[in-house]
Amino acid sequence: MTSSPLLQPLFTTARMAETFSDRARLQAMLDFEAALARGSARAGAIPAEAAGPIAARCRAELLEAEGIAREAAEAGNPAIPMVRALTALVARDDERAARWVHFGATSQDAMDTGLVLQLRAALAHLEADLDRLSAALAGLAAAHRGTVLAGRTWLQQAAPVTFGLKAAGWLSAVERHGERLRELLPRLLVLQLGGAVGTLAAFGPTGLAVAERTAEDLGLGVPDLPWHAHRDRIAEVATALGLLVGTLGKIARDVALLAQTEVAEVAEPSAPGRGGSTAMPQKQNPVGSAVALAAAVRVPGLVSVMLAAMAQEHERGLGGWQAEWETLPEICALAAGALDRMAQVMEGIVLDPVRMRLNAEAGAGALHASAVADALARSLGRSGAHALVAEAARRARAEGRHLRDVLGADERVAAHLSAAELRRLFEPGAGSAGALVDRALERLARRGGRRG
Repeated sequence: MTSSPLLQPLFTTARMAETFSDRARLQAMLDFEAALARGSARAGAIPAEAAGPIAARCRAELLEAEGIAREAAEAGNPAIPMVRALTALVARDDERAARWVHFGATSQDAMDTGLVLQLRAALAHLEADLDRLSAALAGLAAAHRGTVLAGRTWLQQAAPVTFGLKAAGWLSAVERHGERLRELLPRLLVLQLGGAVGTLAAFGPTGLAVAERTAEDLGLGVPDLPWHAHRDRIAEVATALGLLVGTLGKIARDVALLAQTEVAEVAEPSAPGRGGSTAMPQKQNPVGSAVALAAAVRVPGLVSVMLAAMAQEHERGLGGWQAEWETLPEICALAAGALDRMAQVMEGIVLDPVRMRLNAEAGAGALHASAVADALARSLGRSGAHALVAEAARRARAEGRHLRDVLGADERVAAHLSAAELRRLFEPGAGSAGALVDRALERLARRGGRRG
């Protein structure tokens, strides 16, 4: 990650920043080297006594990261100078063991397996925050199952919904992203070990055994084949996180619109120094939503880089692989920041049901026009009912009258709806919203049971 130290705390989390720090990248590659040495020794590919001295020195703090970085500019990747430094370190105490450092592997094996280890930690962090967000949304959906507010289409009031239904919609989408991330794990969490061209040739007849022992040591699966130039595993993570960030952006957009001064139906949680302005002391800006929206703007372009990088040449790619190195960590960082901020928002969001009701009534009954049209459609047909109610709505707006009064005075309406029936159609309600909320909550409960 190349994020500015000044801006990094704004756009990501400390845990994700550490997961993709230079030290963590080096340590992940060294973890591969240690596992390779132990796995090779167990498979009989290198002397048994070489594994211990190699593994003991696979610690990032023993290497000079700055020197490795400088050499990487000439070598083409950081694994080459890292292996050179590790070999020299082992050789100080055991020259015989040093001969077997990185034996049979290639630099991409170390970098790709190291990345997989980093992604395992990154996705565990994201899953924990997905659970936080789901729990907060479930609480909102249950608590506001019947809290009516105006549903809006094309940014205009349309028909009644409930805040519980809105929260349940967010919850359902978030849960789908959790499913996607869990489903891709078996494809992602696999070893990369193929040697120069993916044949494991240096290991001779022990090649497959080395791969199995090394993967077992790292807690990873063994793929059917090395995947040096087949980047679907890595691109799948990027696209799944791109979808997640898109949903977080949608939630953030909803919150920001509902928090506008003229709407004022919700507000982000407040705290000293949160969402202020240098010029306007009264401001409480939706800063959590801003982070998620910024990520939703940035991540799609980064995902496109990962997809474009998939067209790699022959057995090892030139340029496409290198394009991934900073891109995927940045996607993870932005996803983590957006997810954490939206979890914070939903854990402390402030709702104003009174304002929701007042806004819903501001259109003088227009919010219930579709309910009346649906009721009349049983007698007049859909198009006839729609035209009648549309005409009444225009008259109500032009004359500054309540839609119920205009419809009540229309003989064509009275012929099919009694005054009591018409009144009921203008009472607060939102169809099957409550039952739909229950379905979303039941689905979440079932997942909890499966995980338990």
